[in-house]
Amino acid sequence: MATGDDVLLPEDSSLHVLLQSFAMIIVSEIGDKTFLIAAILAMRHPRAVVFAGAFGSLVVMSILSAELGNILPTLLPKRWTQALAAVLFLVFGVKMLQEGREMAAGNDKIQEEMKEAEEEIEGDEAEHDSIPLEALEEGVESNGRAGHARTRSQSRDATKTLAEGARNFFSLLLGPVFVQAFVLTFLGEWGDRSQIATIALGAAHNVYIVAFGTIVGHACCTALAVIGGRWVSTKISVKHVTLAGSALFLLFGVIYLYEAFISMDIDTTDFSYAP
Repeated sequence: MATGDDVLLPEDSSLHVLLQSFAMIIVSEIGDKTFLIAAILAMRHPRAVVFAGAFGSLVVMSILSAELGNILPTLLPKRWTQALAAVLFLVFGVKMLQEGREMAAGNDKIQEEMKEAEEEIEGDEAEHDSIPLEALEEGVESNGRAGHARTRSQSRDATKTLAEGARNFFSLLLGPVFVQAFVLTFLGEWGDRSQIATIALGAAHNVYIVAFGTIVGHACCTALAVIGGRWVSTKISVKHVTLAGSALFLLFGVIYLYEAFISMDIDTTDFSYAP
C-alpha cells in the first residue's frame, strides 16, 4: 500500500531538485562574504589557485551539508522533514524580505561586506605570514612565537597547535594561497544561510542531486568572483538580489509546505481505508 513517503510528487523530479539547488546557491552567494573573499584574493594572487582553494572548500561544504540533511529522514518521517524545510525557507524568505526592504538602493551593503572581507583576509595574512618559511620547512611549531601566552589551558594549546600544524602541512603541500582560500571560505560558509538551506534540501530530496546542484551553483559563483568579482560587486544591486532571493525562498517554503500537507493527507487516507 502506498504511503506518503513512497509517493513521488512532481516537485520531486530530478531536474526540479537540481534547479532548486542551483538557484538557491546563486541568489544566496552572489555578493556574499565568501564571494567577496574569493574576489579579493583573486586580485592579489593567481586566480586559478584561488578558485581551486575556494571551490574545493565549497565542494566539501556542499557534500557535508547535503549528507547532514540526508541523515534527518532516518530520524524523522519524510513529511516532517519537508515541514521543517518549509519552515526554514519561509523564515529565511521573510528575513531576506525584511533585509531587502531596509537596504538602500545603492551598494552600500556590499561595500560594507567587502570591507569586512578585506579585514578578515588581512588579519589572516598578518597571523600566518609572520611565520618564516624556514620554520615551516624545519617543522618548528607555528605558535612558538606566542610563547608569552603559555598561560592558556593545555587543551586549547594542543588544539591550536594541531590546527596550525595541519595548516602548515597543507600550505607546504598545496601552497599557502590555496590553503588560505580554502580555510577562509570554509569558515565564512559554515553556518551560513546557504549551508542551512542545503541541509534542508538534502533532507527533503535525493542527496546526490542536491549536492550536485549546489556544487554547480558554487562553481558558477566562485568563477564569477575570481574573474570579475570586484567589478560585479560595484554593478549589482544587493537590494534587488536580496529581494529576488526572498521571493525564491518563500516559493520554496510554500512548495515544501504543500508537499508536507499532501503527504500527511495521503497517510491519513491510507489509514482510514486500511483493511
